[in-house]
Amino acid sequence: MDAFQTIILALIQGITEFLPISSSGHLILPAQLFGWTDQGLAFDVAVHMGTLTAVVVYFWKDLFAIAKDWLGSLVGKGSTFNSRLGWYLIFATLPAVVFGLALKSMGLDDAMRTVAVIAGTTLIFGALLGWADVKGTHVQPLDKMSFKQAMFIGFAQALALIPGTSRSGITMTAALMMGFTRDAAARFSFLLSIPVIVGAGSLLLLDLVKSTVPVDWNTLAMGTVVSAISAWVCVFCFLSFINRIGLMPFVVYRMILGVVLLGFVFL
Repeated sequence: MDAFQTIILALIQGITEFLPISSSGHLILPAQLFGWTDQGLAFDVAVHMGTLTAVVVYFWKDLFAIAKDWLGSLVGKGSTFNSRLGWYLIFATLPAVVFGLALKSMGLDDAMRTVAVIAGTTLIFGALLGWADVKGTHVQPLDKMSFKQAMFIGFAQALALIPGTSRSGITMTAALMMGFTRDAAARFSFLLSIPVIVGAGSLLLLDLVKSTVPVDWNTLAMGTVVSAISAWVCVFCFLSFINRIGLMPFVVYRMILGVVLLGFVFL
């Protein structure tokens, strides 16, 4: 890839990783519109590390408090909201891990990565996000989350293994359906992304270690930096404006994107 392609793809990954608009739906567009080749395994690892860095830097105070209280709960220092949140994040990640490994073992993970599937899920789960945003009561704060609610969001996250669903979109949808505020839904979604990105990045890294394809370190460094900066800005802006603008702008955008992708299928 040249520098222009590297920047564009890293920006797409950084921005769409956390917005409820489907990263896979966007990453397929450059290939469809411009005939760009696949960015490659090494680049996937780089941009995953970039987005992981962004969310960890943004939430470092929260993560420190969660880790501190979670470790304290292991040695009998009692239960706090942060210690419970730590357990919720761990257990809510398990459905995606189990289903992800199952799909990979059956060879279905790549088989579903088609324009038709991505177009359909972009539209269907976009509409579901809009319904949840309109019908949700938006009253429950994050510190009132129960284990059952966390697991419901965790099982919803497993649906994001279907390309085009949007991991952030489906987890926010699940949270909104249970009455959480938009801010609480977004924060839990972003925190829940951390173990998922770590897991996905680790699997990609293992594949990269086994690969014999040469690595362009300058391209990887650029992709990591661009994806990290764009992801951090995305998280900051999203949490700053989500309670004021709601999620309908993203729903409308997903409808447009889904129609565009359907155009590639039928035209």
